[in-house]
Amino acid sequence: MSYPPTQFVTSRNMAIYDSNQQISMWEDSFKSDSSPNTGGSTIVEADGKLDYRSEDVSHRTLGAPKKFDQEANKSNDKVLRRLAQNREAARKSRLRKKAYVQQLESSRIKLAQLEQELERVRQQGVYMGGHAGDSSHLALPGTFNSGVTAFEMEYGHWVEEQNRQIHELRTALQAQVTDIELHILVESGMKHYENLFEIKSIAARSDVFYLMSGMWKTPSERFFLWIGGFRPSELLKVLTPQIDTLTEKQIVDVCNLQLSSQQAEDALSQGMDKLQQTLAETMVSGPFVPSGVNYMGQMMMIAMGKLEALISFVNQADHIRHQTLLQMQRILTTRQAARALLVLGDYFHRLRALSSLWAARPREPT
Repeated sequence: MSYPPTQFVTSRNMAIYDSNQQISMWEDSFKSDSSPNTGGSTIVEADGKLDYRSEDVSHRTLGAPKKFDQEANKSNDKVLRRLAQNREAARKSRLRKKAYVQQLESSRIKLAQLEQELERVRQQGVYMGGHAGDSSHLALPGTFNSGVTAFEMEYGHWVEEQNRQIHELRTALQAQVTDIELHILVESGMKHYENLFEIKSIAARSDVFYLMSGMWKTPSERFFLWIGGFRPSELLKVLTPQIDTLTEKQIVDVCNLQLSSQQAEDALSQGMDKLQQTLAETMVSGPFVPSGVNYMGQMMMIAMGKLEALISFVNQADHIRHQTLLQMQRILTTRQAARALLVLGDYFHRLRALSSLWAARPREPT
C-alpha cells in the first residue's frame, strides 16, 4: 500500500501531516397440531346383534401413514429451538442491563471521589487552577491540574477493570464456554479499550505534555511508548505467535494489517518530526535579546499555536491503535479474539509487574 507524500502548510497546523487521509486509505485496505380421529364407540343394535362399526374406523385411522407424526415432531423441534433462542436473548439482555447499571454506579463513585479530592486540595491551599484564557493543557510544573487528577483516577479504575476482565477471559477459555459467551466477553474487552481512548482524549486537552510523557504509565511501559501509547505494529508482533493456529488467509491478513499499521505510524511520526523542526525554527527566529516585550509575546503565541497540534497527534495515534484492534478482531474467530485480548492484557500486566520489581530491586550502598 502506498501513501501520498506528506504535505505541510505554514499555518498553525503546518506541522501536521495529512494523517487523516493516510488513516482513511489505511482503513479502506482492510469489514403441529394433530387432530385425533378417535371418537366414542357407537354401538348399533340390529336384529339382536351389536355392530361395532366405530372400532373399524379407529383401526383404519391407526393405520394412517406416519408422516403426520413426523411433521408434528418437526414442529415441536422448531418450537423448542425458538424457546431456547428466546431464553438466550433474554439472558444476554439481562447481562447488558446489569453491566450498564454497574457502569453507572461506578461512574457515580468516581465522581464522588473526584469531588472529595478536589475539595481536599482546595482546603490545603495548593489549588492553582487556570483562569479564563489560560492554556491549561500546557500547565507548568508544580501547578495542580484537575483534568490530570481526574484522568489518573479514571486510569487507575481502568487498570483494575482490565485485571478483572483478564481473569474472566482466562476462566472462560479454560472452561471451554460457548462462542456466544466468549463473544460477550470479547465485546466487553473491546469496549474497555475504547473507553481508554476516550479518557485519554479528554486528558490530552487538559495537559498533552503529561499524557505524551507517559507519566501515567509504569517505567517499563514508558520504555515502549509511542505518541502517548503502544505502537500497534509492534504489538501485533507480540500477539500473533500467541494466538491459536491461524489459517493461511488469516496469516496474510495479519501481515497486511501490520504493514498498514506501520505505514500509518510512519506518516504520523514524520508529522511529529516536522512539528519539532518548525517549533525549533520558531523559537530561534529573531534575536535572543528582543528590543521589546511585544516581540517575545508574539513569538510565544506562534509557538503555542504550533504546540496545539500535539493534541491532534495524540488523538490520531489512538485512532490508529483503535482501528488496529478492530481490524484484528474482524480477522480472528471469536475464540482467537478472546485469546488475543487475554495475551494483550497479560502483556501489559507483566510490564507493570516488571516495573514494580525494578523499583524494589536491591541497591548497592552509595
